[in-house]
Amino acid sequence: MSARTAGGRDPGLQPERTRLAWRRTTLSATVAAVLAAKTALQGGARPAGAVAAALCCALWLCFLLVAHRRIRALTASSTPAALAPRYAAAAALCAVATAVCGAALVI
Repeated sequence: MSARTAGGRDPGLQPERTRLAWRRTTLSATVAAVLAAKTALQGGARPAGAVAAALCCALWLCFLLVAHRRIRALTASSTPAALAPRYAAAAALCAVATAVCGAALVI
């Protein structure tokens, strides 16, 4: 019997692609947090900029925890469970909030 299911899909590759996507997104969030901190500290630290940079870093940590949990789940079994809606919402909220903080730093 082959590794393919009745629909012709190879279930072995999807978790790997998803794990790599979580790693890329985590890397992007890391770059955004570092750039936010650099922007906030460049040319003298203003209190509002420092708060926005700290918030970006806290959001990055939250996203990192969600991503790490998902990556562990993907590598733990050959057929991982679906991502819980609360974790998906937390990841989306962190991404949007980081973008808002970054925009506030630029403006």
